[in-house]
Amino acid sequence: MVKAKQVEEVVEETPVVEEEAVVEDAPEGAEKQEGKKPTSASLKDALKQVETFGQALSDALQARGNVVMVRVNDEALIHLDMLVDAEVTKSRSESAAFLIAEGIKANEVLFEKIGAITQQIAELREQLRKEVKLEPEA
Repeated sequence: MVKAKQVEEVVEETPVVEEEAVVEDAPEGAEKQEGKKPTSASLKDALKQVETFGQALSDALQARGNVVMVRVNDEALIHLDMLVDAEVTKSRSESAAFLIAEGIKANEVLFEKIGAITQQIAELREQLRKEVKLEPEA
């Protein structure tokens, strides 16, 4: 799992944002703090993020019938273990599947281009095979 030193490094890098709650039952003359979200709005935003994350995780973990053996560097392993330690995923395998699915979604345009070019290459190879077979040697 994650070593204590690695967790400390991650915690040190994570900025802490404190929000001050706005009192909703303040007297009419009292000024509300501008630029700060009410706590209830922050909670709603957090819940929405959790729901979105949960849906993405669910989508990534469905139909995982293929097995892939992969080696990762220390940084990737730390991130996989973070998801497991936070009980977001049950295993490194689930963490990897989730992160791969999210990476594919984030690069969808790139993969569409790769797919189109790969299709063109396949068609050209087939055309070349047909040409080679049609030309008998004299």
